[in-house]
Amino acid sequence: MSWSDSSKKRFLDVKEASEYLGLAESTLYTMASERRIPFTKMGRRLKFDRVQLDKWILSNSVSPRSQ
Repeated sequence: MSWSDSSKKRFLDVKEASEYLGLAESTLYTMASERRIPFTKMGRRLKFDRVQLDKWILSNSVSPRSQ
């Protein structure tokens, strides 16, 4: 599946979320196991909600210091 196809999907698998976030798949698995990133279990598979990922990115963004 190409990136353009997955950009329409709300729930991403680990590979798609890895590409979306620019993180290694192993990093996502580690972050999920440590409950550091939002995810959903669908059966035995991890899925990442694009809406929740965008909120997580915003909530973990660091603003630059004003000079």
